[in-house]
Amino acid sequence: MADMTRLNEDVKAKARANRFNAKDALDLVQAQFLARGASGIKGAQRRFRIMDDDQNKKLSFDEFSKGIREVGVVLQKEQEWELFNLIDTNGEGTVDFDEFLRAVQPKMNERRMKLVEAAFAKMDHTGDGAVTVEDLTKTYNVKKHPKYTGGDWSEEKVYQEFLKNFDVDDHTDGIVTLKEFIAYYAVISCSIDSDTCFDLTMRNSWGLNLGN
Repeated sequence: MADMTRLNEDVKAKARANRFNAKDALDLVQAQFLARGASGIKGAQRRFRIMDDDQNKKLSFDEFSKGIREVGVVLQKEQEWELFNLIDTNGEGTVDFDEFLRAVQPKMNERRMKLVEAAFAKMDHTGDGAVTVEDLTKTYNVKKHPKYTGGDWSEEKVYQEFLKNFDVDDHTDGIVTLKEFIAYYAVISCSIDSDTCFDLTMRNSWGLNLGN
């Protein structure tokens, strides 16, 4: 697979620069999330779900304000209101945090999305929508990983470390869903400006052969 650590660091560096050029509150929040790499948005998802005591996926302004501060987003109060009102399109006084996180998550064009979905489908041998270490052993040749060839990691360790790319903080379950896979690559995609380069990265990483 490609060096995802390097790509993740590229994402962080670009996001730190973009914070100074944000056009609005949404751009600023996205940059602050991405400045923490691929785990930034996933960490926010986890935090907001913890806050959603009644499981209705709705947050008042006070809950929303507290939530974005707890995940490390720094905004002026008027910017928080700007962002809240942008998401609260029907004026109900609450926001759907899934919609908020979808708005913040970087977008991939159709070409990139198809490559990501094809890579996941290739990994998901059982077709159950969840990739595990067992699935990876049938797809990824660890002999190409520098940590394995250098004798630092075992085969099992290589697989486990790959799956950790999709986990947040200490929340590790050893399972990757399509939603998590897309969210991860949506962030990584930000570090690759050219569709052609992204295409090459995905094909080389996963041995994809999709034609043109």
